[in-house]
Amino acid sequence: MAESARPPSTPAAPPAPPSQLGPFSSPCSLQNLNLPPNRGLERALEEAGLSGVLNISCRKLKDFPRTVHSHDLSDTLEADLSKNRLSDVPADVCHMVVLETLNLYHNCIRTIPDSFIGLQSLTSLNLSRNQLCSLPACLCGLPLRVLNASNNKLVSLPENIRQLQNLMELVRLNTLSLELNVRRNLLCVLPEELADLPLVKLDFSCNKVSTIPVCFRKMRQLQSLQLENNPLQSPPAQICLKGKVHIFKYLSIEACRSEKMPDSLFLPVMERLILPQPSAGR
Repeated sequence: MAESARPPSTPAAPPAPPSQLGPFSSPCSLQNLNLPPNRGLERALEEAGLSGVLNISCRKLKDFPRTVHSHDLSDTLEADLSKNRLSDVPADVCHMVVLETLNLYHNCIRTIPDSFIGLQSLTSLNLSRNQLCSLPACLCGLPLRVLNASNNKLVSLPENIRQLQNLMELVRLNTLSLELNVRRNLLCVLPEELADLPLVKLDFSCNKVSTIPVCFRKMRQLQSLQLENNPLQSPPAQICLKGKVHIFKYLSIEACRSEKMPDSLFLPVMERLILPQPSAGR
């Protein structure tokens, strides 16, 4: 008897090829390619020399690669050093004079060097999630359009912050609004100079601010005001809970009171001056 025909066996599917690493791929994907860490870093530097985009994030770097001088990075336009362990801004970064975008998110950086002033093409700077206690005045001399300084230890903002008139946004990336985000810092005072900036969104929540300057009432373009988790006394908490309109109304009333204050202080003196004089017969 003839054997019954067996259906042909289905050949096993070939293993999927490893994903190719493009010039904008995350360096974290290097682990999937089983490349030696040093080789992966060298490849990122080589690609930066060709594309103008340096991406060395997620590498646990404590220092800038020593082999950087073996590559021509003078034309680097974008540099991503986020999610490393850098305690200082690498000096080599400050020599990238045509740099337009710099991402230092989630490092251990404590200070910004004055040599930053040489980055006169820098328009986007992300400093969030570091250990900064202050921002240097030199940042206000840059053509920044994006500045993210949230989640640091800032106790103050630069006095010349009003010079950031060119800014398109002052905080979050990939938005079109004018924003300032200094959330989760140690700020006790908001500089009055902020009122000169055309901000649409202002977030100073989770700080130590007790007073909103009365001049903030002039921020007519402001649409969103985030101020929760501050020990605010002026305006008081019950006013702040009602929203921006009530806050600005309070600030306007306080401004009127402060403008009349000299008259009210002068009034008792005038009253003493116009008191009737005692008659000559007394």
